[in-house]
Formats: sequence, C-alpha cells, structure tokens
Amino acid sequence: KLGRVFTGWVQRSFQSTQAAAASQSACAAADSKAPSPAPRDCPVCSYNEWDPLEEVIVGRAENACVPPFSVEVKANTYEKYWGFYQKFGGQSFPQDHVKKAIAEIEEMCNILKREGVIVKRPDPIDWSVKYKTPDFESTGMYAAMPRDILLVVGNEIIEAPMAWRARFFEYRAYRRIIKDYFNGGAKWTTAPKPTMADELYDQDYPIHSVEDRHKLAAQGKFVTTEFEPCFDAADFIRAGRDIFVQRSQVTNYMGIEWMRRHLAPDYRVHIISFKDPNPMHIDATFNIIGPGLVLSNPDRPCHQIELFKKACWTVIRPPVPLIPDDHPLWMSSKWLSMNVLMLDEKRVMVDANETSIQKMFESLGISTIKVNIRHANSLGGGFHCWTCDIRRRGTLQSYFD
Repeated sequence: KLGRVFTGWVQRSFQSTQAAAASQSACAAADSKAPSPAPRDCPVCSYNEWDPLEEVIVGRAENACVPPFSVEVKANTYEKYWGFYQKFGGQSFPQDHVKKAIAEIEEMCNILKREGVIVKRPDPIDWSVKYKTPDFESTGMYAAMPRDILLVVGNEIIEAPMAWRARFFEYRAYRRIIKDYFNGGAKWTTAPKPTMADELYDQDYPIHSVEDRHKLAAQGKFVTTEFEPCFDAADFIRAGRDIFVQRSQVTNYMGIEWMRRHLAPDYRVHIISFKDPNPMHIDATFNIIGPGLVLSNPDRPCHQIELFKKACWTVIRPPVPLIPDDHPLWMSSKWLSMNVLMLDEKRVMVDANETSIQKMFESLGISTIKVNIRHANSLGGGFHCWTCDIRRRGTLQSYFD
C-alpha cells in the first residue's frame, strides 16, 4: 500500500509539473507575485544562460581520478569504456591526458579574462583518498565540472546533492569560494544530502546495450530510485522564471520536487524528456542559448518540443559533431559540441575543432570565441559543464508566457 501511495505521488508530481509547462494561463497566473530583485552589490546574480557574463567559476582537472565502477557509474557510461573503469577505478586518469586538459583549461581561463570575465577556481584536492560513511565507501573524482554541482538562481547558490558516490564530497573544493560569496551577501543553500545507501540504486539495473537503455528510459526506469532526493545541478537549465529539468540517471523525481518547492512561487520548474538511452545532464541535449532560442539535439528529440514552438521559441538542430571516433570520451558523448558557453547573446565560446557548429552560430549573427578543450572533453564536459556562471548582467524576466 505504501508503495502504491508513493508511486501515485510521483505520478501526480510529474503530471502537475508537465501541466505547468503546458499551460500559459497557469504561467501568467503564477507571474502575479514578483520576487525581490537581487541586491545591487551582491556578487551573485544570474537568471539565465545568455545575459552578459561578468563572473564565472571554472573547474580543475588537477588530481582527477577515475570513479570506482559501481552500479550508478556503469549505468551512465558506455560499454566500450567499462574495462577502463574496472581497471583504473580509484586511480588517476591517464597523467599525460590530464596534463593536456589542465593546459587547455588554463588557456580557456586566460581567454575568458581577456573577454572581461572574472574567473574563480575551486581548490585542488587529492581525490584518490578513500572515504567511508555508514552506508558506503569510495574514492573521489574531481572538481572539474562546477555546472554539475552548483546552480545559481538569482542571487542564490544551490549546492546539488549529487547521485554518484564518487562525488559525495565534491562540494569541499568549492566551499572557500561559496563562503566568500555568502559573506558578500549571496544566499547559500545546500540541498538535502542523500545517504547514497544501496536503496538509492537499482542494484540489478539491466544494461547491456544501447537498445536496453532505450527501452528502460522509455519505460521511465533509471538506476536511481525514489528512496531519497538526489539530483545533479546540470540536469537543470534556466530561462528566467522558467527552469527546465529532466528525470535522468542522476536526478530523480524527489530531487525535482524538492527544487520545485524550494523555488516556488517565484520560479516554475518544468519536467521535459527526450528520446535518450542514457539521460544524464541536459546541456548536451537541450541547451538554451538566448531568449526564445534553444539548441535541440537531433539524436535526442524532445518529447515536449511543441510547447516551445507554440511559445514562439526558435528551435535549432545543431550539426553532427566532428570529433573523431577514436578520441576517448570516458563520460560523455560527441554532442559536447553543443555544450557551449554564452558570454552574451552575441558571443559564444565554442570548440575550435568544431567548424560546423561555428558556421551555424555565425549564421545566427553570433560571434564565436574558439577554444580547444578536446582533452578536457574526455573528462566529461564541454564549456557549459566546465563553468558555473556566478554573475550575469541582467534582470529576472519571463520568456515562456
């Protein structure tokens, strides 16, 4: 009986969130109460993905370690790399590769600074140290992807609880920076930390092929259960008062519901879904790059795309990535080509090797800032993943009514 009650709650939560996205009248009604603007001198203020970027956190590849090959890691990685995880879990990623990634990210930081952006970096930490809680033991991974763990909504920084055991203590690398922002007047919220006990994961999650993953995703089955709230911040993407999220291998409905209640009534959280065999992080599948402008992955079509078209959004299908098949992508797909960072509505940081998507942006009147982070890509992210925009010059608006 308890199981049926809980399943009903999950379904009602999903349906109510979908209805909010579908109903413009409901959006307009919710718009009647405007939140207080962020203080003028607050160091943290960002409402969307495209207002002029003034300050950003950029991750670190230093000391990056391969996560242990646990069930949640297996469900989020490609089968051809499983042997790599089984052999090197708990050890450093290949040192030569990491050195090249470090150099690429340093150059990326230099370019951001030349573009007038303030850059902050997390603290270097030894991620190979084994740790133990009452529920599990693991080694760490890295502080390379601040977008995964930090979500800025207005003048608030939200620390995501995460879903991988190897990322349980990742927040420690960012605490010095966040305390500085807090002392400067920013809001600071830490989402409920999951125990990451065995009950959070389907220990028998059956994944042996892409076909298996497609079937499971279509059935709404994921490696994470609804035992407790969990989410990665990178499963959320912001467009002013409307924030879009996917249920994925690392973000469950309880985590989405926590965010919905936490941000209500000032913000509206909408669940969207995709034809994706391995959903994890939304920004290489659906990347909002301007007011009413979104990149939608042609290999992972959005099931709710008509909602955006009816709201007069322009939906752009980015070109097929050019990254070669033999380049290692241990934790991501080739579609990192669309994982771009908007410096403002008319400037975008894009992979120097991806000439096709450069031409696409230029056809839209958007200047491309070309940076090579090909080795950094291998660690699991593009420009959007490697950054968390702390301050953008803009105000809270609604783009979806």
